[in-house]
Amino acid sequence: MSDLLNDLPNVEHELFRIPDPDQLRPAIFSTHAPRFLLLYGSLRERSFSRLLAEEAARLLRAMGGEVKIFNPSGLPLPDDAPETHPKVVELRELTQWAEGMVWCSPERHGAMTGIMKTQIDWIPLSIGAIRPTQGKTLALMQVCGGSQSFNAVNQMRVLGRWMRMLTIPNQSSVAKAFMEFDDNNRMKPSAYYDRVVDVMEELFKFTLLTRDVAPYLVDRYSERKESAEALFRRVNQAAI
Repeated sequence: MSDLLNDLPNVEHELFRIPDPDQLRPAIFSTHAPRFLLLYGSLRERSFSRLLAEEAARLLRAMGGEVKIFNPSGLPLPDDAPETHPKVVELRELTQWAEGMVWCSPERHGAMTGIMKTQIDWIPLSIGAIRPTQGKTLALMQVCGGSQSFNAVNQMRVLGRWMRMLTIPNQSSVAKAFMEFDDNNRMKPSAYYDRVVDVMEELFKFTLLTRDVAPYLVDRYSERKESAEALFRRVNQAAI
């Protein structure tokens, strides 16, 4: 291996890691129920993104998960209130509590709603030394007023990657959502409903698979190098 490393002059050898399968087998497995936070993107009285999130919550609970749904009503625009605002504090605490998330937005003007984006924007990449979303699983869903579209889920997938989340491959887009819920606000049987079951099942499995090894999965050479350089600067400053 040393010969192979010698052929990598740009790599800091002491920070280089060979992926270790044993690190993917945690010594102790979590025994508590997987924890999921669900976000939706509309404040309408009969919000179909909320109704779809509630259907997802029922499925996750039936699978054995613990679920919380954040109500975005009253959440201020980013930078229009301090981080101590009660709704901001609530959202950030829920984000740190969760091991997996579901984002469900309507599509408005060919994009996710501002309400959805506001929630995501209030979740920082880091809080002190804690990255509240890194390594956590994410499932994406959207509701459409007309024909099926994937604009909102595609945008949210980009954001999920930016937030360093493990975004599952499957996703849900419900066309003509106003026709897919009955008078009791429950989703009707359909291929759309079956896909929601698929997505939640996949999210649950990915969460079980990754939650105990997430720190190892998202451990990065560049960040180990940055940490080493930061430590070097601090030590040398102390010496001065």
